[in-house]
Amino acid sequence: MIVAIDGPSGAGKSTVAKAVAKSLGFSCLDTGAMYRAVAWLAVERGVPVDDDAALGELARGCRISFGHEEGEPVPKEVFVDGADVTRAIRTAAIDKAVSPVSAAPSVREAMVAQQQRIGASGDYVVEGRDIGTCVFPDAAVKVFLTASDEERAHRRVRQNVDRGVGSIDYAEVLADLVRRDQADSTRATSPLRAAEDAVRLDSTGRYIEDIIAEICGLALAARDAGAR
Repeated sequence: MIVAIDGPSGAGKSTVAKAVAKSLGFSCLDTGAMYRAVAWLAVERGVPVDDDAALGELARGCRISFGHEEGEPVPKEVFVDGADVTRAIRTAAIDKAVSPVSAAPSVREAMVAQQQRIGASGDYVVEGRDIGTCVFPDAAVKVFLTASDEERAHRRVRQNVDRGVGSIDYAEVLADLVRRDQADSTRATSPLRAAEDAVRLDSTGRYIEDIIAEICGLALAARDAGAR
C-alpha cells in the first residue's frame, strides 16, 4: 500500500509522513531528499541548474541510498554514491537550487523510476509534490497537506534553528517559500497540485497529532476496504 502526501514546502509533510509511517509500521520514502541530493551534486560539480541534459546525466549516474536504524521505518541518513550528505542537502544553498533541479524533466524521469521501483517492494508513506499525481497515481490514500504562508515560514525557521543549518531570518525564509511555491506550481513537468481524488488537509492552527491520526485513519480504512 502507498500513502501519498503532497503539498508545498513547509506544510509539515516530512514530519507527518514520518509519524504516519511509524504508526502504521510502513517504510518512509523521502523523495524530497532524493531531489536535494541531485541538487547538492550539481552544486558540488558546478553543473548549471538550468542544464537539463547535464542534470539528467548526474541523476542517472548517481546512486542515492538511505541509512536506517534497525526496526525504524524512517531513514536517518542520506548518501550519494556512498558519501553522507544528510546535513549538506539541508543548507540554504540547496534550498535555492532544489526547485530548478527538480523541475528538470530528465531529473524527474530518473527519480520517478527509482521511486516507483522502491514503492513496489512494500508498504510506504511517500511525501513530495507530485506523488499522488505522477509517481503513484494509483496510491490507496492521497493527501494534499498545506498551511498558511506565515505558519509554514515560522515552522521552517524553528526547524532550521533545531538543525543548526539553513536561514533563521523569517523574512528570507518566507520569501523563499513563496518563490518555491511559484516555481513548483508553474513548472512544465509534474507541477505541484492536488490530485483530483486527494483529501485536502490544512494544518494551520491544528495540532500535528490530529493530522497524523486523520491520515492513519484514512490508511486503515483503505486497507479494510481492500480486504473486503
